[in-house]
Amino acid sequence: MPEPKRSAAYLKFAVYLLVVVLVNVAGITLFARWDLTAGRIYSLSDVSRKVVATLSEPLTVNVFYSRNLPPPYNTVEQYLRDLLEEYAVNGNRFFNYRFYDVSAEEGDIPAEARENQKLASTYGIHPMQVQVIEKDEVKFQRAYMGLALIHGDLIEQIPTITTIDGLEYRVTTAIQKMNDKISALLRLPGKIRVKLFLSPALVSIAPAMGIKNMGDLPAQVERTVKELNAKTYDKLGYELIQPPAGDGFEELARSYNLLALSWPASADGKIPAGKGAIGLAVEYGERRSNLPLIDVVRIPIVGTQYTLIGMEDLGRMINGSVESLIDIHTRLGYLADHGTAPLAGAMPGQGGDDPQAFSNLRELTSAGYSLAPVNLSEGAIPEGLECLLVIRPRDAFTDYDLYQIDQFLMRGKSLAFFVDAFNEMQVPGQAVYVPVETGLEKLLEHYGVRVRPSYVLDESCYRQEMPAQLGGGDRPIYFAPLIKSQNINQELPFMRNIRGLVAVKVSPVEPIPERLQAIQARAHRVVASSERAWEMKAPINLNPLALRPPQKAEEFGVRPLAYLLEGSFPSYFAGKPIPVREAPQPKEADAPDKPAQAPQSPPPAAGPQIERQGQFVDRGKPGKIFVMASSEMLRNVVIDETGRGPNSVFALNVIDFLNGREGIAVMRAKEQKINPLADTSPDVKTAVKMFNIAGLPLLTAVFGLFVWLRRSTRKRAIQRMFQRGNA
Repeated sequence: MPEPKRSAAYLKFAVYLLVVVLVNVAGITLFARWDLTAGRIYSLSDVSRKVVATLSEPLTVNVFYSRNLPPPYNTVEQYLRDLLEEYAVNGNRFFNYRFYDVSAEEGDIPAEARENQKLASTYGIHPMQVQVIEKDEVKFQRAYMGLALIHGDLIEQIPTITTIDGLEYRVTTAIQKMNDKISALLRLPGKIRVKLFLSPALVSIAPAMGIKNMGDLPAQVERTVKELNAKTYDKLGYELIQPPAGDGFEELARSYNLLALSWPASADGKIPAGKGAIGLAVEYGERRSNLPLIDVVRIPIVGTQYTLIGMEDLGRMINGSVESLIDIHTRLGYLADHGTAPLAGAMPGQGGDDPQAFSNLRELTSAGYSLAPVNLSEGAIPEGLECLLVIRPRDAFTDYDLYQIDQFLMRGKSLAFFVDAFNEMQVPGQAVYVPVETGLEKLLEHYGVRVRPSYVLDESCYRQEMPAQLGGGDRPIYFAPLIKSQNINQELPFMRNIRGLVAVKVSPVEPIPERLQAIQARAHRVVASSERAWEMKAPINLNPLALRPPQKAEEFGVRPLAYLLEGSFPSYFAGKPIPVREAPQPKEADAPDKPAQAPQSPPPAAGPQIERQGQFVDRGKPGKIFVMASSEMLRNVVIDETGRGPNSVFALNVIDFLNGREGIAVMRAKEQKINPLADTSPDVKTAVKMFNIAGLPLLTAVFGLFVWLRRSTRKRAIQRMFQRGNA
């Protein structure tokens, strides 16, 4: 009966084939994978899922990434493909992505790849050189590694993608920024005015300045504005203004920060004496951004040179000004008076601090926030802010100033204090540390936290590598404690994946338990020193050559370095007279030759000038207070310009958490480069070493012996089985 058997075989084959097809169909339609990494770095964060799931307009990601790149760039390409697939799975029908073939090898390039290269160039993505090692030879290869996001009429580029570090954060924040920008543009009731100021006299003198084709500038600017209008929903308006040659010239040049030039008549009489101005202003309502169009450089011997800005940069500058004017980002307030840190920069010579000392923090926060300066001396803290940064205040706060900060917290807002216990002042030959007392101390103690007037030094610290001429090796910098994972509160979501930090010139921050219990506030210790830390009180001397750990064991201990307070705080001014702002005193004339005037009757007595923003609140809505006694944590020496270092992630995560962006903070901290091993005792280290040297070979030998005995037993059992069968 061969036919039934053959039919059964065919039927079985058909069933197996159907099962395989169904499994493949299920694999295509049902996507699932498991991410077993500690930080889940290969899975989308919740905020990324939300961003792509709520798209209301088509968003396309065009990826220009060269194929067959050497390691590690080939793994970056694969990660990018997996990441975009995750976006597509979690997104809605509006999310799409495509990889373009942009083979950049020299020689015969396919026509399709050549067209894709031109397309990449239109998006501002250009090839870069990567190092390739083949057959013991070092070569360089041109490669495209970037992507462009197209959302409605807007385009955002990530021109270089050379690592997976922070890639999800960059993509998600770019999508979020485009969403916010579209919403902000569509809400605008009027147009944003782009004003070009150009004097005709300046056009005629331009060739003598070494500038060609200045007469074409109005047409070029107008063309750039039209191109931007196609991407900004026709919200830009262009206007050419000729500054007056007579009255009003200086006032216009001063108010719009124009470059004003004047020149004498030439010796041959071909160029008459005159003056002119040039500049570009982007305005919306009462807000304005001024853009320079000519770069002036004074070169010794050569003289002054004038260079007109490139038109390729003009569109980027106008677009950046538009984003700043329409507030597409959340506004982040920072205290700008009371001797605080120059977060927004300052003119050189104003104050003793480097105006660029906090430039990295400024650039990193500006990517997601609109920085809003707050001057308490001018009145109440403006509405629309969720968080106020108070960084390194030096001057005393009046009760009215403290009242503004207190009532800001009562409105359910957040405060971040990066204060210093000492002011470092340089005198000839040494640094002098003067205690800082601004009045904020009593406000913080009322909320349940205190800064101790000392510095924390730690044996677990940053170690400075010494040059060979100084003996080599490394030197401990005790005033830069190394904060390890076990002393970081990773129960706080924004600190969850931060494994290590370096604190610099930090003072201990301690809670006041009885006060916290009285006001029913919660205190979370964010970071702390190791158990081998001690305190240095005045007089302070941080010379590394003079620092030595204490001899007494009781002086060592864990020192808390930062605290987060949460709760409905009572007002510091509850039950006290409400302070008011005093009217400024008029200045007396100081001209010695001012003619005497007849005495006048004194003006009627005027009481203090009172300003209010709403009613007094004696107990506020739930708010947050972050306190860390070190402004050094925000300086460029600690905050790297890429924003991917652990200290940078820490600072940005604190700001995001206080602004209600906890999801962004968790996503940013997913990938950390510093992941130190846990500290172990010398006995444990010795035991682990001996196990690796002798234990593993011994276990291998024991396992081999066990296998040999089992095989021998099985062999003897088989022999006995056959012997019984023969018998």
